[in-house]
Amino acid sequence: MTEAELDKAFDDAVERVNAHTDPFPADLLLRLYAYYKKATNNYERPGSRKPIINAFKTNALFQVQNVSPSEAKMEYIKLVDHYFLYRK
Repeated sequence: MTEAELDKAFDDAVERVNAHTDPFPADLLLRLYAYYKKATNNYERPGSRKPIINAFKTNALFQVQNVSPSEAKMEYIKLVDHYFLYRK
């Protein structure tokens, strides 16, 4: 897969997540959050008003610290595809 194809597939996966109206499982949301932040090179600190949420997000980011942005995009796509395939 070329970088352009990967970017397109990643953007499509992000769009699927954003368009979904039912709640996602919390563990999936944390993994999506971490891979998204890594894939987009967004190193801002978590900004929730609840310290416990920030702690979970920080932990999720810590777990993907050695993942490249391209790998993060691929993992994000896999998570989204798996969720939408098996959610029912």
